[in-house]
Amino acid sequence: MKQTLVFCPLRLGTSQDLESTLLFIRNHRFGVIMAERVLVIGSGGREHALAWKLAQSPHVQQVLVAPGNAGTANSGKISNSAVSVSNHSILAQYCKDHNVGLVVVGPEVPLAAGIVDDLTAAGVTCFGPSAKAAQLEASKSFSKSFMDRHNIPTARWSSFTDPQDACKYIQDAEFPALVVKASGLAAGKGVVVARDKDEACKAVLDIMKDKAFGSAGETVVVEEQLEGEEVSCLCFSDGITVSPMPPAQDHKRLLDGDQGPNTGGMGAYCPTPQVPEEVLQEIKRSVLQKTVDGMREEGTPYVGVLYAGVMLTKQGPKVLEFNCRFGDPECQVLMPLLKSDLYEVLKKTLQADLSSSPVQWLEDSAAVTVVMASGGYPASYKKGLEITGLSQASEMGIQVFHAGTALKEGGGVITSGGRVLTVTAVRPTLEGALSSANEGVAVISFPDAVYRRDIGHHAITYLTRTRGLTYKDSGVDIAAGNRLVDMIKPLAKATSRPGCNAELGGFAGLFDLKAAGFTDPILVSGTDGVGTKLKIAQACGIHSTLGQDLVAMCVNDVLAQGAEPLFFLDYFSCGRLDVRVASSVIGGIADACQMAGCALLGGETAEMPGVYGPSDYDLAGFCVGAVERGAVLPRLKDIMEGDLLIGIASSGLHSNGFSLVRKILERRGLQYSSPAPFGQPGQNIGEVLLTPTKIYSRRLQPILRSGAVKAYAHITGGGLLENIPRILPPELAVDLDASRWRIPAVFSWLQKEGGLSEEEMSRTFNCGLGAVLVVSKQDVQRVLRLLQGQEEAWIVGSLTDKQPGAEAVVIRNLEQSLKDSPGRSPDTSVLKNGALHGEHSARKRTKVAVLISGTGTNLQALMEQVKKQSSSAEIVVVISNRPGVMGLKRASMAGIQTRVVDHKLYGSRAEFDGTIDKVLEEFGVELVCLAGFMRILTGPFVRKWSGKMLNIHPSLLPSFKGVNAQKQALQAGVRVTGCTVHFVAEEVDAGAIVVQEAVPILVTDTEESLSERIREAEHRAFPAALELVASGGLKLRDDGRIVWNQSIQG
Repeated sequence: MKQTLVFCPLRLGTSQDLESTLLFIRNHRFGVIMAERVLVIGSGGREHALAWKLAQSPHVQQVLVAPGNAGTANSGKISNSAVSVSNHSILAQYCKDHNVGLVVVGPEVPLAAGIVDDLTAAGVTCFGPSAKAAQLEASKSFSKSFMDRHNIPTARWSSFTDPQDACKYIQDAEFPALVVKASGLAAGKGVVVARDKDEACKAVLDIMKDKAFGSAGETVVVEEQLEGEEVSCLCFSDGITVSPMPPAQDHKRLLDGDQGPNTGGMGAYCPTPQVPEEVLQEIKRSVLQKTVDGMREEGTPYVGVLYAGVMLTKQGPKVLEFNCRFGDPECQVLMPLLKSDLYEVLKKTLQADLSSSPVQWLEDSAAVTVVMASGGYPASYKKGLEITGLSQASEMGIQVFHAGTALKEGGGVITSGGRVLTVTAVRPTLEGALSSANEGVAVISFPDAVYRRDIGHHAITYLTRTRGLTYKDSGVDIAAGNRLVDMIKPLAKATSRPGCNAELGGFAGLFDLKAAGFTDPILVSGTDGVGTKLKIAQACGIHSTLGQDLVAMCVNDVLAQGAEPLFFLDYFSCGRLDVRVASSVIGGIADACQMAGCALLGGETAEMPGVYGPSDYDLAGFCVGAVERGAVLPRLKDIMEGDLLIGIASSGLHSNGFSLVRKILERRGLQYSSPAPFGQPGQNIGEVLLTPTKIYSRRLQPILRSGAVKAYAHITGGGLLENIPRILPPELAVDLDASRWRIPAVFSWLQKEGGLSEEEMSRTFNCGLGAVLVVSKQDVQRVLRLLQGQEEAWIVGSLTDKQPGAEAVVIRNLEQSLKDSPGRSPDTSVLKNGALHGEHSARKRTKVAVLISGTGTNLQALMEQVKKQSSSAEIVVVISNRPGVMGLKRASMAGIQTRVVDHKLYGSRAEFDGTIDKVLEEFGVELVCLAGFMRILTGPFVRKWSGKMLNIHPSLLPSFKGVNAQKQALQAGVRVTGCTVHFVAEEVDAGAIVVQEAVPILVTDTEESLSERIREAEHRAFPAALELVASGGLKLRDDGRIVWNQSIQG
């Protein structure tokens, strides 16, 4: 093939231009993508380390450093640039003229001045946080306020612009307020840790009056002095994901033994063996990730390097301060340990792609850097002193990063700053790295050099210590257990209920039955676990749902005696306590207790190395409930042939049969991460199997109290065959028809893939029924109607006389129903005993009025309910205090009469209420529902309609009364809220509660998203409450308490 070579005239200046041009020609000649030119901003040891690491990347053609130092002048790919870094317009043009593809900012001052914002706006890619994000370092006051807003652990503090106020705070504080900081940037030196209050006040005056740190000290922050080990925790952040670097430790004091004045840093080492991995994970979660999430939530995504100075206190890690860039000298030990290509890491950070591939670090290696400083530093010092021995150090395998250095005319290197060199060694052990770094320092010389010989002494003492054994050495970490207790105390507190305040920390818990409203109670207890569902949760790393399983298994059992669950205790045992996992599990338990209406009264955490594997744990739960003596279930004497069985839908497998499930998956060669051949689209097998067990207590208690239910069976281990007979007289048998309920697809799949018989299926699994109720024929429709307001429920069978030798439970049509699932609709035809799923008899309906002020979404739910033939209610009129609202249109379209009583046309509330009352009398109204009615009714009106007026409120009363209930719940940090339907009383949101439904609060919830999910719950709860009251299932006594009708007629 013939080639044509074209020569172009080139204007060449320096030899550097020639080298770049030849590289350009060579790369294009062979079709190679041109490597980029990178500009590093700064002149210290940090910037030399960054340039050194970037130069190792094959993607980087040249590294320019502005202004740089002697170490970055003409060193391979690295050279200095004289461009101005303070004039961002000139700098942007320089980058364009010199084809700079990436700018990396080292020090904090340019970041705070907005260099990233300005270069990015000019089209130049720049690594580092924006000026707004850099406030985390630039303003100590902003930083501390931010930490308070986002519950990031830090020292107690306050900020001041008046020195007298600051001194008063120091003198009056209940804690040692001895740390005084200039709020602005002070080159890492604006912090004074005082020995006593007088010295702290002097520091305030020095900073604010004598301007020791210039304008940086116009505002001071006074902090509590924390005690513990200090560690530097840095991470890359792309605004969403954080990628932590190995922990390092800086040495601020000038002299050995942490003596002498504070400096910018006299050395560092990495990693820190004395800091446990679980503490680092806690710092990642509660500090680094929380900070990045908080900045994003506040509209200021943090992209760059985030540096948290952390004190490891007895109470856990607490943030001392944030820096918005690589630390100096931490950067000089981190870069030699970085295995990944730094250029690629920075690019992925800027592209919000950190999660795609983890940043790699050298393993089994340690790095130590020793700072060599000028005599007199950190005060005044001489410059221009000649430095010798640099080449000898390099020959020893020592990397010397330059800081305060300059090239001497005629050759050589001289001092030009306070911190002159950082002498760095990387070796397999920390002791070896320190020894090598000190040997490097010994061959380098300049007059009056100052340096430390004990960098890393904390870690080396830890590594070489001789001490007696501790409980932790045996594998039991008491401190981790204490941290867990501190984390779960507020979760338990949120489960408080009448009779119990759920305070953890005592030897035992108390419950006041009288305060809970019982008069002649019998206590009921139940205990259970979650079986080998644990193994699936541990394999999937999904721990939070197990809490609901555990609570449900116990609560649903005590419900079988008709009992209201009062309090719950948990037992968490493990091989090694992982606080993150344990808190997730117990947090789920607390959430589930709120759903069930019981208090989390206490628990036990047992760390048992040797009994369990390091990552294994087990769970057990214990629930105590109470039932009035005359309401105990089952009522064996009342149960008879012909009674009907109502089945209530399960959410899936619940917590039984998982050993068999795991065996089937193993035989089929499927992983938990495999797409699920059952469940919702997009779910994997693990997610479907971990669907939590339903908690029935809040939904069933009102129905059980009504007296219409003769018995309740929790379908747990033993399935349908073994659980229903537990609640029946021995002379009766169960006739079930599987075509009458919906069987979830997971059961069909298990039966098919496992080749399971009908008996195996019905003895192992619930097959779609989480609970079964025994009800008389005359009560069945009323109970079914009340259930269907909140749950899927069906008439699934009946009771028959048991013949000698016959099975206690017969299930017809199971095999065919499993084959037909999930597309099959339940059969509602006539049962053999004459009962029909949809049958109803003519009955007088309760006349209902609905009062609205707006769109009427709850009105729509109520109208849908009363359309049902089985409903006990009829909406006869809808009244609005505002004309033209959507709710009126909804009512008119449904053929319901409407009236407008405009409150603006009445001179008093009494006159307005009187008009409403006349309309109610006109329509013969017997029950009033307030559905978004935004007027406060007068006392006489409320008293007249007492026991005949319902309201719905968007919280689990008595919590968060009044307006903005959703906002109150979010601000309080509770994990569960919901809605409450209650009788209207004169005190706002204080009437007797009829129905409640819990709604979990997600970590991603906003006020809007939470409100939407609560509205969905309201649309179930309000119709259910309407039916309860309209049917006569309950009524309000004169003393304001609810009484349940013990003889509901169908």
